[in-house]
Amino acid sequence: MRICTLLLAGSFFLGGCAARGKVKAGVEVNGVPVGGMEFSAAAEAVREKLRGDLLPLTVRAPDGDLRAQLGFSDNVEEILKGAQRKGSYTAEVRRQWVTMERDLAALCARNAREGVNAEMTFSKEGFSYMPGSNAVVCDYDALLRAVCETLDAGGTEVDLPLYERAPEVTEETLRERTRLLSSCATQFDASNAPRTHNIALAAERIAGTVIGAGETFSFNEVVGKRTLESGFEEAAVIFEGEFVRGVGGGVCQVSTTLFGAALRAGLDIEESRPHSLTVSYVEPSQDAMVSEYSDLKIANPYPYPVYLLATADMGTVSIFIYGMPDGRRYEVESRVLFTLDPPPARIVEGTQNRTVRAERKGMASESWLLCYEGDRLLSRTLIRRDTYACVQGIEERVPLPPTAEEILEGEL
Repeated sequence: MRICTLLLAGSFFLGGCAARGKVKAGVEVNGVPVGGMEFSAAAEAVREKLRGDLLPLTVRAPDGDLRAQLGFSDNVEEILKGAQRKGSYTAEVRRQWVTMERDLAALCARNAREGVNAEMTFSKEGFSYMPGSNAVVCDYDALLRAVCETLDAGGTEVDLPLYERAPEVTEETLRERTRLLSSCATQFDASNAPRTHNIALAAERIAGTVIGAGETFSFNEVVGKRTLESGFEEAAVIFEGEFVRGVGGGVCQVSTTLFGAALRAGLDIEESRPHSLTVSYVEPSQDAMVSEYSDLKIANPYPYPVYLLATADMGTVSIFIYGMPDGRRYEVESRVLFTLDPPPARIVEGTQNRTVRAERKGMASESWLLCYEGDRLLSRTLIRRDTYACVQGIEERVPLPPTAEEILEGEL
């Protein structure tokens, strides 16, 4: 137990039991005449005066001040025994707070407050942040020192040493962990209602996805099977080098857009495949075909989560990826290695002159991921090298009427 005391004058003495006898005549201690009194009675009379003169000590605190229950020690008995006739004396007094440590600990506990961490929620609509609150900390050791110093210095007031401490997780911390890492957008024909529906449905299922640290995202698992029962509609798909009707047409544009955003966010691509034909909405080797047998898998290499948002509106599908920036910038570039010309268009007879299927060149291409720190190129990594088939055109032509010679020859 720590006891703080105040030395008012002279040396300090803790009096014991008063000796028998009387105080010499004319003696005065702290203004109290005690001459001729029994030592014990004289000591009590002086201490009654000392109690009345004892300076208080108050600890100021927000939830209510604490007034110390003070006692004191003195050298009254020593003075009385050694006093000379008609002498005037001043006792040495020290204030004491016997329950100081217990009382101050309780005062600290009443005025302290735990901090509350900020919180973040993430949904398909994006982020919302709830700010935390600072902790109120009472510095108990500083309070003990201040009280002891004040007692020793003869002071009467001490302010409770409180300070605020930010929580472990602040709103600023959460916002820093959820900054935009990358985005990618591609355009589609919004007038094609079934394809637009499929794109919007796939984007809606991706929105709100969280990829934890070290986890892998599977497009097929998140979006689900492209069936009529799961909400998808029939639209054009690429199948074995041909554009045909199929359930879920347009979903590959969403996977391709996500592929582009993931690369630019520095995520790892564990699985991606090209279409058999080139597509119009991205550069060669930047597409990501998905089907029942082909998936787009993206791994999060960071020690913190990343968050996916997706929108499809007004002919644009956009993917946004959020997380803690690593200080680097990622770009994607494509290069065509060579092209393949299709064979001459196949001519079929019909009722009008029109292009049934446009020809399309084939090609070999590759894509590269470029990593920058500021303007300095750190690395250039091959993403994929692909070959896309060419498409033979089909032209419908109305047959020409036979010439007179052909008619004559036919009659013969």
